[in-house]
Amino acid sequence: MTPLFLTFEGPEGAGKSTLLARLASRLAARGVAHTVTREPGGTPLGTRVREVLLDPALHIDPLPEFLLYSASRAQLVREVLRPALARGEVVLCDRYADSSLAYQGAGRGLDAGLLAALTREATGGLTPDLTVLLDLDPAVGLARAARRGQPDRLEQADLAFHARVRAGFLALAAREPERFLVLDAAREPHALEEDLWRVLEPRLA
Repeated sequence: MTPLFLTFEGPEGAGKSTLLARLASRLAARGVAHTVTREPGGTPLGTRVREVLLDPALHIDPLPEFLLYSASRAQLVREVLRPALARGEVVLCDRYADSSLAYQGAGRGLDAGLLAALTREATGGLTPDLTVLLDLDPAVGLARAARRGQPDRLEQADLAFHARVRAGFLALAAREPERFLVLDAAREPHALEEDLWRVLEPRLA
């Protein structure tokens, strides 16, 4: 089977993890070899970095924040993503490089050129075949996230920051419409799953 690299992006509370899990279950039911991972995370290093990045007790400036994400991403590419793709699997990743362009770029105001250059180094140029962007009003997403419990460091940022992040994601999708599938995350999960499957199934044939 031809390998396929899918990433799931969106603001806080958009339902990325839910949609990814639904798709993974559908692939498993059809006997499609796949790997599920996330970032930051997915490796022992990434898991430790994730704990730091989401710790609400820490203040992290934008540049070191981005560099921590990049370190986790570089490790994930080498340990998990490229080996799974080399095996011909479908790879489902909860967040990837577009999150840094939206959060640390549009959200934090770091230079987009710098982010792009360092991301190319961290990933070796590995780009998703399809990026699923779950778009949602940030106020709605933060309310959803708050129902999960204590907000993490990113969820504690103000609404203006999250509005910039959302705008950043939508700008990325507008620049690469052939790679992005933008879905309205206010809809029911089963409807989003069906929309995604209609796009994905022909690529699996």
